[in-house]
Amino acid sequence: MRERSPIAEIVGEHIQLRNAGGGNLKGLCPFHDEKSPSFNVTPARGFYYCFGCGEGGDVISFVRKIENLTFTEAVERLAQRAGIQLRYEQGGYVPGREQGERLRLIEAHRAAAEFYAEHLSSPEAAPGRRFLSERGFERADAEHFGVGYAPNEWDALSRHLIGRGFGAQELIKGGLAREGRRGPVDRFRGRLIWPIRDITGDVIGFGARKLFDSDDGPKYLNTPETPIYHKSSVLYGVDLAKREIARRSQAVIVEGYTDVMACHLAGVPTAVATCGTSFGEDHIKVLRRLLLDQAEFRGEVIFTFDGDSAGQKAALRAFQDEQKFVTQTFVAVQPDGLDPCDLRIKQGDAAVRDLIASREPLFAFAIRSILSRYDLNTNEGRLAALDAAAPVVASIKDPGLRKTYVVDLDRWLGFMDEGFVIQRVQQVVARAQDGGRAPGRRQQAGAAAARSAPVRREPLDPPPRLEAEALKLAVQRPALLGPEFDALGAAAFTLPEHVALYELIMAAGGTVAGGPGGREWVDRLLEQADAGTAGETGIDLRALVTRFAVEAVRADANAEDRYGAAVLAKIQEVAVGRAIAQVKSRLQRLNPVEEQQEYNRLFGELVALEQQRRVLRDRASGA
Repeated sequence: MRERSPIAEIVGEHIQLRNAGGGNLKGLCPFHDEKSPSFNVTPARGFYYCFGCGEGGDVISFVRKIENLTFTEAVERLAQRAGIQLRYEQGGYVPGREQGERLRLIEAHRAAAEFYAEHLSSPEAAPGRRFLSERGFERADAEHFGVGYAPNEWDALSRHLIGRGFGAQELIKGGLAREGRRGPVDRFRGRLIWPIRDITGDVIGFGARKLFDSDDGPKYLNTPETPIYHKSSVLYGVDLAKREIARRSQAVIVEGYTDVMACHLAGVPTAVATCGTSFGEDHIKVLRRLLLDQAEFRGEVIFTFDGDSAGQKAALRAFQDEQKFVTQTFVAVQPDGLDPCDLRIKQGDAAVRDLIASREPLFAFAIRSILSRYDLNTNEGRLAALDAAAPVVASIKDPGLRKTYVVDLDRWLGFMDEGFVIQRVQQVVARAQDGGRAPGRRQQAGAAAARSAPVRREPLDPPPRLEAEALKLAVQRPALLGPEFDALGAAAFTLPEHVALYELIMAAGGTVAGGPGGREWVDRLLEQADAGTAGETGIDLRALVTRFAVEAVRADANAEDRYGAAVLAKIQEVAVGRAIAQVKSRLQRLNPVEEQQEYNRLFGELVALEQQRRVLRDRASGA
């Protein structure tokens, strides 16, 4: 299964990966928040490891973790993706019976999407086709986005899916139906349907638009929270946009399904939309991983909002989350209030592209939105506007950027007195630092987070660093070390985790048994870790093996043989150095006259050790 599921391809469906050298790929970790990428993938060995939070494993464990699945469900998920038919023990293969819940719900949603798409061409769906046509969408466009129609019947979809082998409770649990008096009742009836897909392309929910006046429900109705659909982290269109988002380092946030369609068809293929909820922190995490959002301010996140007061409020809400991005954040507002879909209808594709191109920095938009509420023709109005905008400027974390906006604020207000504006903003900053934002609670929260974070000792001093390099080679390229590594003994290692890993390698047969290394050798070490033959150390040996299987070796690819020998020589030199120190200590305690025989013996031993150290230093000159 793992051989048919390339780990770089699977992980790449969730985060953007870039070349990190040495055959490794790197990206922002999907399992914890971070500013710079510490999540590494090694395609050659099929493992991943995050040096920030310690999460690591193979492609199966990645799918389990990222999608919250059991082992069986993860294997089924990968098998389905690779086109592999699984057979189950205890009675043989029975399609659907033993499959995991998530896979069953995914299959039900796929079948539902096909059902809705087929019904878009039915006579009953004429209002839906007219709705699309009036908004500039052709049949091919509807097919590309999978748009469909839900028959205006109580249980048309439910009957269809039950006929396909799905149970009523599965339909209800997946949000496709509700419990009725005589069985399941379709959730969506007489509506235009948009399938909502996750980042991998699986249908996990639907958005439905009202078409008939007799429908007393809301204009838009979405799938409720289910085991596979979580609206706070779902972005409509992300499956179609993810590659362009990564390639262009740009994400455009719009407000509706038709806006996403309009943007993509107009040449803005980076557009996505939230699904029945405000843009929030979980959406930010998804986009940051796709943008590989780092501290270089290279990417762009562009929000589009209506130009009315509701749109301005939405933009100001987005401002609260702006600094959770490291990329530059912008707002694109059409002055006449047209959304991208209406803009495309009235002015064409070029107008949509121009709207995105005319973006304005979100900080500037937020400040100017506040100023627009006041009469700037009076001293009273300008002073009130300054006091209202000062907290926004003061909240900008970057001091240089904050100062720039102070200058802009002075210019927009017309005071022509930067010192006065700076003083006003600094007063707000000082109040915040003195407790206006309850820093005590924030510090307590930060301390709690620090206490709960995984502690990983960094090998900063030379001996542990050398030990780590030797262990990495033993895990990744054992043939470079061979019997000399196996003969070192556990006493050559200083950190408890290094001793435990060395003992684990020896329990697996040593580097001699590892041969050229690769996936089979790492799997053998992981099996040994599961067996617990290295003793009750309390150390997570699986995580340690995975980490050293992924972490880059510091050697040049063309000089690995020499590097391996040098690292071993260095470790041996350190061990000999410790022995020399012990001999010298014993010599100092002896009387050369009264204990001449023992003194001479130790002196001879010291000379031999010094000679051995010189030889090792010559060998280690490449370390």
